[in-house]
Amino acid sequence: MTDLAAFPRVPHPRLFVLRRRLALRLTIIALLSLLLIPVLAMAVLGVGVLGGYGAWFLLGAKWPMLALSIAVVSFTVAGFFAVQLVSVLFVPLPLPEGVRLSREDACNLHRLIESMAWVLETGRIDHVWVTPEMNAAVLQRPRRGSFGRIETHLLVGLPLMHCVTCPQLVAVLAHELAHLAVQRKGIGKHGALLRAWWLRALDRIGDVFPAIGAQADCWLSSFYSNMARLARIEEFEADAQATKVVDADVLGETLIEVSLREQFLSRDYWPRVLAQSRVRAKPLVRPFRDLCLGMTAGFLRRAAAGDMLSGSELPQSMHPTIRERLSALHVSPSIPPRDLPSAADHYLTPLLLTLAWVFDRAWWRDVRPDWQLTYRMACREHKRKHGR
Repeated sequence: MTDLAAFPRVPHPRLFVLRRRLALRLTIIALLSLLLIPVLAMAVLGVGVLGGYGAWFLLGAKWPMLALSIAVVSFTVAGFFAVQLVSVLFVPLPLPEGVRLSREDACNLHRLIESMAWVLETGRIDHVWVTPEMNAAVLQRPRRGSFGRIETHLLVGLPLMHCVTCPQLVAVLAHELAHLAVQRKGIGKHGALLRAWWLRALDRIGDVFPAIGAQADCWLSSFYSNMARLARIEEFEADAQATKVVDADVLGETLIEVSLREQFLSRDYWPRVLAQSRVRAKPLVRPFRDLCLGMTAGFLRRAAAGDMLSGSELPQSMHPTIRERLSALHVSPSIPPRDLPSAADHYLTPLLLTLAWVFDRAWWRDVRPDWQLTYRMACREHKRKHGR
């Protein structure tokens, strides 16, 4: 056990009032900024028209062809920059990636999600996806890309479901659905979409106009820091809302379990899988198919927990650390027990082999070029050392 006196308490009510005010202010900034872009485009186009008209007015009487050429060039250049400027608004939203689960595929999981959505009053969950990532998330997207009814997608990672028990999966889902319940309902979801739209436009400005993008980053440093601040507060608020569904101790246990497993996967399991590229042209194991076995054989719970409880966790800019979240929940960090089957075994048993096959094929397609390059380089190095 670790003494919680060393951790600062988080004043929940004040934070949550601040979150609403901060979200509103950032949404207004994003909306005004998005409206400013077409205004600037029209201004640039107007400058081009005025430049062409001025050239014709001053030079048209004596040199009509020269005046016409200047007018055409002026309008063309201004039109090009105006179109480029407006184009930064048309950056498509990233779509959910993974395997969509129909109700027939995972009836029990859908029933669990629907019951929790009803308790938390989150509204309808339109689609449930299984992804190859070690996380869970909620996404809201307009049905037709940029317009239409906003649909809600719940994404749950297959590695995550292998790492948690059924009660812990309930805690994970409660946290994600709490984002919908208190931060993404009504006007809140439109505000979140506007803020995300403005961030995508800023990224696009950096690509299209590098000089302007660099200067914009300097001007908007306060906006970026407040967005990071908002993300941190939203995590605390979602944890507090989730405790209406699950006990705070279970939520804290889940946070530790997921953190430990994620560290094991990123620092041990995946490096071991990729290390085969130095000795084999193709991997000996299929990482997603063998994930459960790898977790059982290689994960040392007490050693990993000892590292985390000793304070080796790295700070995160966009999210509070596990220790900060445990402090906010008033839960003492401790090693979570593990004597129950995984949530993947309970909810996805008929689909596990199919899902693993899909994700293994996608993984191999992505890593194959780098894998084979590493293997060829290792073979050349081996031949060079042994004189062959």
